[in-house]
Amino acid sequence: MRVAVSMLWLLALGWPPQARGSCPSQCSCSFHILGDGSKARTVVCNDPDMTLPPASIPPDTSRLRLERTAIRRVPGEAFRPLGRLEQLWLPYNALSELNALMLRGLRRLRELRLPGNRLAAFPWAALRDAPQLRLLDLQANRLSAVPPEAARFLENLTFLDLSSNQLLRLPQELIASWAHLKAGLFPPGHHPRLVLGLQDNPWVCDCQLYDLVHLLDGWAPNLAFIETELRCASPRSLARVAFSQLELRKCQGPELHPGVASIRSPLGGTALLRCGATGVPGPEMSWRRANGKPLNGTVHQEVSSDGMSWTLLGLPAVSHLDSGDYICQAKNFLGASETVISLIVTEPQTYTEHSGSPGALWARTGGAGEAAAYNNKLVARHVPQIPKPAVLATGPSVPSTKEELTLQHFQMDVLGELSDGRVGPSEAQMVRSVKVVGDTYHSVSLVWKAPQAKNTTAFNVLYAVFGQHSMRRVIVQPGETRVTITGLLPKTKYVACVCVQGLVPRKEQCVIFSTNEVVDAENTQQLINVVVISVAAVIALPLTLLVCCGALQRRCRKCRTRDSTEATVTYINLERLGHSEDGSEELSRHSLSEADRLLSARSSVDFQAFGVKGGRRINEYFC
Repeated sequence: MRVAVSMLWLLALGWPPQARGSCPSQCSCSFHILGDGSKARTVVCNDPDMTLPPASIPPDTSRLRLERTAIRRVPGEAFRPLGRLEQLWLPYNALSELNALMLRGLRRLRELRLPGNRLAAFPWAALRDAPQLRLLDLQANRLSAVPPEAARFLENLTFLDLSSNQLLRLPQELIASWAHLKAGLFPPGHHPRLVLGLQDNPWVCDCQLYDLVHLLDGWAPNLAFIETELRCASPRSLARVAFSQLELRKCQGPELHPGVASIRSPLGGTALLRCGATGVPGPEMSWRRANGKPLNGTVHQEVSSDGMSWTLLGLPAVSHLDSGDYICQAKNFLGASETVISLIVTEPQTYTEHSGSPGALWARTGGAGEAAAYNNKLVARHVPQIPKPAVLATGPSVPSTKEELTLQHFQMDVLGELSDGRVGPSEAQMVRSVKVVGDTYHSVSLVWKAPQAKNTTAFNVLYAVFGQHSMRRVIVQPGETRVTITGLLPKTKYVACVCVQGLVPRKEQCVIFSTNEVVDAENTQQLINVVVISVAAVIALPLTLLVCCGALQRRCRKCRTRDSTEATVTYINLERLGHSEDGSEELSRHSLSEADRLLSARSSVDFQAFGVKGGRRINEYFC
């Protein structure tokens, strides 16, 4: 009975102070005076062999420091009995994980310091159990990211140190919660301040860092940084570049720019679907069919000089199975955007309307002609035969410089039935000497002569892959006699015709060429020219020297014999020139060489002209 009464008495009065305030065996305890004059207990544990927090920590502890121990984890609710705890320091331990319940019951906690540990993640939601928390130190850990939802748990902080971690970026929600401190828009009497530590992280400097860079730009009285000179770690081109030297673009979602909404292609032709998009970062482009069928083509992607991303879907030899809707998608981390492009495969059409029919591009009224055969040994040549007559019908003007035309009976072995056209001879023959000059494997230049053309005369160039039904038109500016056609396929046969706008090209105004042979032939011709010039120089130089030496030798011999020649008085007696029986003059053998040497060319001519006159001899002498 007495034991029971004693126990009840102890419960009513509480445990003895010695038991309630005992210090853990591996720790040291001390008291310090607070501002209001009360005492607060401080417990410090730094035993390197300690692997778990001590279980017998006095409940009146105000400051707990577990530092430089072997503690790897903190069990859930390990500090819940410490309702008066205000400062929890766990620096330089071996902590690799924290329980989400570790702050349960710590309603008065104001400081949480965890520097120098091995934390790869932090239980941000646990901060809800510490509404009075103002300081969070996570320096020198292994944090690689901060989730967006962490922003709402960090609103009341006045000090946050995330330096020396492995952070690549920060969520926009967290940066936005700091931006209002720089703006300085606060309720009356409320002036929050925040000190941030973000240095020594491997920041990726792209558009997602745009807001953080601008947050560091300038000075704000309510926002301070431990270190303001933050630097980029990647990409490699921006490594070690300070944030203050960056010019970043703000992130933007993808925005599509389709070329056309619908494309028509003849059966068996090649269809090219094009789609462009803008966005920051540059979006990833892809194609798919609306009906779920696989794509029957190749995809090529490129980025233009203005930063727009383009994707091209090439469909060779299209059939009716390729008709349908094609979906172009652009995607980046901000979202995705899609557009639909329809492909319509049509049958090849044959036109027989006359020139007065609107919409008729080519009309045929004559008989069949010879097929245009392609000669593989030639780079370009004229079409050998073009039947007649055919007239190009007038139609509405086309605003673009290139358009597709339909050429009747344009087959692989037959160029087509083009006519001389019953027009004036001066207009029909205005274009002459059409030639092809190779530039690259993807372009050629056409040149022609038009001596009768005026400055206002406009020409058209029609070209197509040899054997296809569709042709393209290039409108040449008036007065120009040269045009370059780009976008050609290498090692491909083409046919091109030049004519006055509104007329049908004649046979001498069309050429057939191959892109690879144009370039090869041009290179070959240059090589031939170099070889010919080199051989000519080698042969001509010795001959020139030989002729010069011979002339110099004859001149020297003539100079030596001049004196003796002048001393000898030589006459040619014209009496020796007798008449033959048939009445013709005849020079004796004895005087022939001397006459050739001494008589001048004029004397010889005069003698032949006047040597016999009236049947009598002329006894004159020419020296």
